[in-house]
Amino acid sequence: MCFHNRQLVLGKQSSINLNNTGSMDKDKSTGQKLEEKLLMKPENLGNIDNSLLDKAQEFCEPYKEFLENKTEREVVDYTIPILKKKGFKEFQPGKKYVAGERFYMNNRGKNLIMVTVGIKPVSEGLRIGVSHIDSPRLDFKPNPLFEDTDMAYFKTHYYGGIKKYQWTTIPLSLHGVVSLNNGKTVKIRIGEDPEDPSFCVTDLLPHLAQNQMKKSAPEIIEGEQLNILIGCWPYEDEKVNAKVKLNIMRILNEKYGIKEEDFLSAEFCAVPAFKPRDLGLDRSMIGAYGQDDSSCAYASLMAEIDCINPEFTTVTVFADKEETGSDGVTGMRSYFFRDFVEDFVSAYGLEVRHVLRKSICLSCDVNAAIDPAWADVFEKNNCSFLNRGPVVSKYTGSRGKYSTNDASAEVMGFLRNILDEAKITWQVGELGKVDIGGGGTIASEISVHNLDTVDMGVPVLSMHAPLEVTSKADVYMLYKAILAFYASKNVKQ
Repeated sequence: MCFHNRQLVLGKQSSINLNNTGSMDKDKSTGQKLEEKLLMKPENLGNIDNSLLDKAQEFCEPYKEFLENKTEREVVDYTIPILKKKGFKEFQPGKKYVAGERFYMNNRGKNLIMVTVGIKPVSEGLRIGVSHIDSPRLDFKPNPLFEDTDMAYFKTHYYGGIKKYQWTTIPLSLHGVVSLNNGKTVKIRIGEDPEDPSFCVTDLLPHLAQNQMKKSAPEIIEGEQLNILIGCWPYEDEKVNAKVKLNIMRILNEKYGIKEEDFLSAEFCAVPAFKPRDLGLDRSMIGAYGQDDSSCAYASLMAEIDCINPEFTTVTVFADKEETGSDGVTGMRSYFFRDFVEDFVSAYGLEVRHVLRKSICLSCDVNAAIDPAWADVFEKNNCSFLNRGPVVSKYTGSRGKYSTNDASAEVMGFLRNILDEAKITWQVGELGKVDIGGGGTIASEISVHNLDTVDMGVPVLSMHAPLEVTSKADVYMLYKAILAFYASKNVKQ
């Protein structure tokens, strides 16, 4: 989301004493001195500290590895071994944990909650960070496999907000799990290794596309045309009708032991097969799929791991289903989060509502960075810029602030003081011009628990596209900002 950009010189806005007669101020007019004291001056992170990119480069190398986990299940599977190495144990309901202990809770393989118990009693509130680990993709339909004109395809139902035409003629990989009748679950991941085959959605050649090109952008490619080409070689048997389809199932059966009916109990999808790559000659950016919201998830994870012996108990949550409205048992509208907090705090004889009332939460989600190619949809005085640090969004939603959490002045002030004290350069922003569109995060699903919440994330170019762009410095500074929030001793009023 984008909004009023604020720049702090190494975190704190510079203050000029008008009575200072030092050599630097001698030649400045009264107006210039007043301008420096009262007005903000947004600035690129590189202009503030040019060495910051080196630190960001180091931080973002493992982030690129994290980005190779392209579904919520893969993120959870990847993260748990890291947590165990850092001393996190599996959560035991009813146990009274002491300061310094660390634990995690895995909900159905698609949510993860990580906790470091603080020095202060749990009754004084929690420091919570929530990000989502699902991204727009092409989910398979329950009966996906079909053959037409001697070619085999998987039918899809797109997941989340996408521009459908962006998903044609790009290399795709297949990810998912299949639940078999014998109770076993088979994991499938094809198209990520260099030796793997790739897949794609085809498009119409320009020579025959004059009618297609007259359509509006949402209609150029329709949802039912997002069929993934997976093969064209027939099974050798003249008595078989769907020879290509049969040959595809033969290959899948030999490798994974699945039959066509097993797709009825599967979670299977296609995602871009792009590898996360450095972007730009200066390698200052990352181009990758799923940075909304893996950039915030990774920054939150690293902040949770690196925050040792915090004053307040820290809770980091990986959520699912944000891109489709946060419904379902693994979305933030589920009670999984509140149930977990209740199980945790009841061991101390506390009521969950009393603890959450004293807590504060960062809804860690991305915002749209201004793009000069599309500058007309942004309001420059209130949008986020690449390389100006994490963006704090007081509110999201659309037009008349519908479907939004709107953080109070006190909550904004609380976070502002933490970031300033930690010398974190940050900005604020909202998502484009008021009447153009808008968007939402899980902040409204969190604040429903009477839990003060504010959005903070990184600015992103080409959000929801198969390849999204972030600044390495912004990702690194987001980590620093979340770490400062977790480690702060400031008391919420």
